[in-house]
Amino acid sequence: MGIFSSIKNAIFGDDEEEQAAAAAPAATTPAAAPKASGFGAAKAAPKSEVDIAEVLDAKDGSDTLNWRTSIVDLMKLVGLDPSYENRKELATELGDADYSGKAEENIWLHKQVMTKLADAGGRIPAELRD
Repeated sequence: MGIFSSIKNAIFGDDEEEQAAAAAPAATTPAAAPKASGFGAAKAAPKSEVDIAEVLDAKDGSDTLNWRTSIVDLMKLVGLDPSYENRKELATELGDADYSGKAEENIWLHKQVMTKLADAGGRIPAELRD
């Protein structure tokens, strides 16, 4: 599991919990089988939106950490080590193989994490969008 997955799971909940919760209703409710692949294939039902700010603001320490603009503080808030090595690994996961830890790169990294959280079904405050 990568660094981004750890961030996502800390906010959305663990993937295993989601899979177990999704499997239970599916077993009790018969549904038509979707097409497996190709044009017109059925997509998985979208997850209900998670209010990222609400979840993060509810975490212990959110009042002292600037998670809205700092990747280091965001990582601290979700219980991850914000070391250079972990931020470099996260940057590599998100497409920056030349991460050096500069402020501009950390700003980019934070925005990429927010974008990916939105792609995963998170509702991101307008001020955090690109």
